[in-house]
Amino acid sequence: MTPIVDRENDYEYFMSRVLYLAGWLYVLIAAAMLGLRPQTTGPALSYTTGAPPPAGSAAAWFAAVKPNCNPLEVELRLESSPAPRSRDGAGFAAACWAVAGKIDRARATIDELPASDRYHAAGIVFEIGHPIADMGDDLSAGPIMELVVEYQPENYMALYHAGMAYYATGRNDLARKHLTEFLRLYDVADGWRSNAREVLRRLDGGDR
Repeated sequence: MTPIVDRENDYEYFMSRVLYLAGWLYVLIAAAMLGLRPQTTGPALSYTTGAPPPAGSAAAWFAAVKPNCNPLEVELRLESSPAPRSRDGAGFAAACWAVAGKIDRARATIDELPASDRYHAAGIVFEIGHPIADMGDDLSAGPIMELVVEYQPENYMALYHAGMAYYATGRNDLARKHLTEFLRLYDVADGWRSNAREVLRRLDGGDR
């Protein structure tokens, strides 16, 4: 006798297995993508995702003034077009000062905020300055990252880039301090960790 085949149940079982496997494939791909870049402590900002910031927001203000965040134009532009009076506004204004190399003005802008808001503002500075460091320009990004460390001492990527900048400029004690703290906080076996360990090896062995 030919066995009776329940085609409807077989189809439902087949589709359940397909969806199950597809779900796990999605999880594995997402995990792999997250592993490409370490997560940092700064806040997630729509400005850094490439999406247009909401009109009237502090991020939209920064998008408008960003071309003028340079040593020659920053002061006049921020005086004529001040940032929104909010912790986001202060964070983006500090980022503009910092990118222009005016670290003292950036610090003063953050310090005008209540103490409870300074961590958040420093996170905005980190998000704006981090791409500069990721392009390999630690010398330019170093002072920005050091500013971030003042308010976010556990921000391991800020510690890394500041440490590398100190190493490049021969400030070995500060390089050792920052990179040692970076390794304490960041235990992913990747290029950043390898670079930090290599620099510390050179510093400990006197190999410059």
